[in-house]
Amino acid sequence: MNAEGHRKRLKESLDAISDAIEQGIDEKQRTIGFNASAACADMLEILLHKLNLIDPGFTVKHEWLKSKNKILEKFPFSFPGKEEIFSLIMLVEEKRDILCYGKPQKAEALKEVIENFNAVKKKFSEAGLDEP
Repeated sequence: MNAEGHRKRLKESLDAISDAIEQGIDEKQRTIGFNASAACADMLEILLHKLNLIDPGFTVKHEWLKSKNKILEKFPFSFPGKEEIFSLIMLVEEKRDILCYGKPQKAEALKEVIENFNAVKKKFSEAGLDEP
């Protein structure tokens, strides 16, 4: 998918997260889990396309973003803020399956994911990614 397609999907995820926060995160943990994970992958792909580090057919799989070894294998190149971005994405990804498939989590756990996700967005912005 090209960068514009990822921008549309990113906007959809950001809107869903925003709506979930407005409606009350306690009842929207799956929405937060799925969309924070998807948005991280989309932001990563947009940035890597912008920096010409990946081909248009390259697809980032969220499963890769849980493991430091898999990240090193799949993303051997450097880019601004790489270490910080991947560290924050890993924090979002480690909670993804719990939020998506597990029992209801406490509000503190949901807030932590949202805070980590917002930190990821900030790091991507600092690395040169524009909002969709």
